[in-house]
Formats: sequence, structure tokens, C-alpha cells
Amino acid sequence: MTEHPDLAATERAMREHVGSLGLDYEAALAVSSVYRAANAVRAYAGHDLLRSYDLTWTGFVVMWVVWIFDGMETRHAAEAAAISKGTLTGVVKTLEGRGWMRRVGRDDDRRLVEVHLTDEGKQVMRDLYPQFNAIESKVVARVPAEELAAMTSGLREIVLTIEETQQH
Repeated sequence: MTEHPDLAATERAMREHVGSLGLDYEAALAVSSVYRAANAVRAYAGHDLLRSYDLTWTGFVVMWVVWIFDGMETRHAAEAAAISKGTLTGVVKTLEGRGWMRRVGRDDDRRLVEVHLTDEGKQVMRDLYPQFNAIESKVVARVPAEELAAMTSGLREIVLTIEETQQH
């Protein structure tokens, strides 16, 4: 067996193992592809960019979410970053230690805490995000523009389906 099977080998193995089960193979292939693509982008960005900022993928995602919303309540930051509140606590501590993030208690409800980027944290994101976007452009460069729009639309529909399912 290969240590790190490529895409073709993974799809072949998947077809061999689930093809006879009468499942929706195209759906399985689509979701598997989303998962592999997301992990490939995460690993590539982590290795090629985030490491130079001493940031993990999770730390970057938390900073990005807090940056684009100009601060948010901790429970919402954890949800938006798709991590647990406990994981968020550790990430925020690390980012606070670097002077990139701060916690602020809410005046209207002292039980609630918001996280905000410091001026230095905002500068890190202004420096970092254009480089991250260059990676985003690079990894989709082989997808023709008309297919990229369709792919984006399809991925958004997946997210909307899950959001609607979780609301009920």
C-alpha cells in the first residue's frame, strides 16, 4: 500500500470498497473531494505561509473571523471557526500572548466576553491576508472561470443545506 495515496488511488479504492453497497457514489465522491481539497489547502497554506507567522491553521481562522467581524463574542467566534469553546480559549491565550488579540468583557452582561484584534493583530492580518489570498488564487488557477463560479455556488449550497438542517 502507498504511504500517501494520490487522488486517483483514493477514488479507485473508494469505488472498490463502496461501489457495490448501493450508495450514492457521486455524493460520496463529491464530499470526499471537498474534504481532500480543504485539507490540501490547509496543509499547503500552513506549510507555505502560516508557519512563517508561527500561526496554526486554527489560529489563522480565529484571527480571520474576528478581523472580518471587527470582534465577536467568544461562543460565536468558536462556532464561526468550527472549533470548541475550549479550543478557542487556548488559541486566544496564545494570540493574546503575542499581543495580537484581547478579551473584552461586555458591559450589558458580564458573563459574556468578546474577542478583538489589537492594532498589531489587525496589522498582521493586513500583511498576512493578501499572501493567503495569493495562495487561494494559485490553488484555483487551473479551474476555468465559469467552472469556478459553478463550483463556488455548489459549495455554498452545501453550506446552506447544512445550516438549514441544523436550524430544525
